[in-house]
Amino acid sequence: MSLQKVKPTTSSRRQLIKLNQKSLSLSKKPILKQKLHGKKNSSGRNHSGRITVFHKGGGVKKKYRDVLFSRTFNSTGIVCSLEHDPNRNAYIAAIFDFINFDFFYMLAPQNLKIGDIVKSGLEIEPSLGNSLPISGIPIGTPIYSISPKVAEEGKISRAAGTFSIIKEKTDKYTLVELSSGEQRYVSSKCFASVGEVSKELHFLTRLGKAGQSRWLNKRPTVRGVAMNPIDHPHGGGEGKKSGNSRTPWGKPNLRGKTSNSKNKLIIKKK
Repeated sequence: MSLQKVKPTTSSRRQLIKLNQKSLSLSKKPILKQKLHGKKNSSGRNHSGRITVFHKGGGVKKKYRDVLFSRTFNSTGIVCSLEHDPNRNAYIAAIFDFINFDFFYMLAPQNLKIGDIVKSGLEIEPSLGNSLPISGIPIGTPIYSISPKVAEEGKISRAAGTFSIIKEKTDKYTLVELSSGEQRYVSSKCFASVGEVSKELHFLTRLGKAGQSRWLNKRPTVRGVAMNPIDHPHGGGEGKKSGNSRTPWGKPNLRGKTSNSKNKLIIKKK
């Protein structure tokens, strides 16, 4: 996979950078129609109709794909197709399970190809795409879709290009290092998939124009310093605004800082 610039027929396409996906043989349409469900666009509103998440609305209609993140059962399947999922930034793979005679979607790792065999279970070999307990995976192996607790679905390292590395391992706990640099303990009985999440160059893509953000359900964001004083605490003034950062309602903006509560399983923050 490589980056691709398109012919600059307009000023917006001159800035567009996308992934060259021709070599992946991606399926044009989802083949597992029974795994598709309708998805309502909330536009950032809660159950009472109030906007709780700003700058959302519009966007292209899309259906949700049921992706199986908890592959803890015994299965042996073959990759039928690789597909684009509009709800996530990584590819998904359609799998036919020989043992259970069922189809399901899974998160596709890098270098997974149509026709490959993927397995899951307690006693299988740790090869690409296989899902097994971390106790059966060697130290130094990249893993993804890690369940933080036993009997939970995979929640760690699911974004495009991310993975975790097994650093240390005991009978009870395993120390894993995330792509962000964070180190945390998970139970050795937790399941994880072997490999790195696909679409690793996704972070280098560039939308090129504002309209493409609108297709993705994103509305414009106006800076507070560009407003009048009546509209925002940062507004008004002659020249640049300085001082304490405030929310639109005048409360201190902690700039992403969270509470002091600590997770004992996280031993090193990113």
